[in-house]
Amino acid sequence: MANIRNLDPHASPLDYYGAELRRLREAAGLNQKQLGSIIFCTASLVGQIETAHKVPTRSFSERADAALGTEGTLSRLVGLVLRSQLPHWFQPYAEMEARAAYISTYQAQIVYGLLQTEAYARAVLEVDHPDRTDEMVAARMDRQRILKREHPPLALVVLDEAVLYREIGGAEVMRKQLGHLLELCEQSWVQIQVLPFGVGQHAGMMGSFTLMRFEDDPDIFYSESYDSGHMTANPQVIRERSLGYARLQAASLSIEDSAALIARVMEERYGHQPGPEERAVA
Repeated sequence: MANIRNLDPHASPLDYYGAELRRLREAAGLNQKQLGSIIFCTASLVGQIETAHKVPTRSFSERADAALGTEGTLSRLVGLVLRSQLPHWFQPYAEMEARAAYISTYQAQIVYGLLQTEAYARAVLEVDHPDRTDEMVAARMDRQRILKREHPPLALVVLDEAVLYREIGGAEVMRKQLGHLLELCEQSWVQIQVLPFGVGQHAGMMGSFTLMRFEDDPDIFYSESYDSGHMTANPQVIRERSLGYARLQAASLSIEDSAALIARVMEERYGHQPGPEERAVA
């Protein structure tokens, strides 16, 4: 029997989405199995989403809108649902990130979230969120939609060289992630530089941070600790961190040399890995 759990649409964006999906489906005269067959998924998945046990994807929402003739209702709602899956303390940053005209970030440990592949993001997120990995990966991928807008923000990214060598998710995941960075380097609105090991002490010794500029709002500085984020528009902080970021850029490899290093690490460290038989022959 189908799960007919009653939802409180006011409880969360996910509950609201589920209630709306059920209402729209019933208005169209379809049961869960019929809708599932139209949008190429199982009745169980439809039921799980309607009862807020499963987070919908943007693809699911677009297919359901087309099947139910809702003129994009679910596609508009799914953005709120996916953003609600982000950690509570991170949501204000994600909202500001989506509005930024310029993003300047230094990353000391991992690839910047907007530039991560899905497999890399999954490997990062499942460490601390093994029970919510799918939802959080979907939310992170949805954040990246700002880079696909007609007028995306200008993204200036400085990666510590350690990011290239920290094997997250295995060699194949890293190879594809570094390949993705090289593809992004070809975009006019993305600038990636690598801060080499040889620099020694530098202006990012205190850890990763991000600066955001807006068309009509004050600049914002953002940094985070293990389970909290900190944003400020304090002019003195913005001034100091902007200078620090300029120094990081100056100390980093050029855009061209950074791309060459990424390509070299991709091939030499994460290239073809010999299988057991090949190693035995060798």
